Amino acid sequence: MLPILLQDPPRVVNIGLAGFAADLRAQGVAVVEVDWRPPAGGNVRLAALLAQLEDEPEPIPQTTPNDRSTR
Repeated sequence: MLPILLQDPPRVVNIGLAGFAADLRAQGVAVVEVDWRPPAGGNVRLAALLAQLEDEPEPIPQTTPNDRSTR
């Protein structure tokens, strides 16, 4: 399988490191850039809270102003 991979020039997906992509392009490598940033700007505590929201098994019920459970 490796010889098949090496038949074509490399193509790279670059995630977040613009300098890395620029160096590859300077060498003639096809690069697709993805603008990725760490969740919550790298704030570990906030990222953990967001992860808990993503793991929520059921949607949070919506209430209306007339809903007695909100009083």
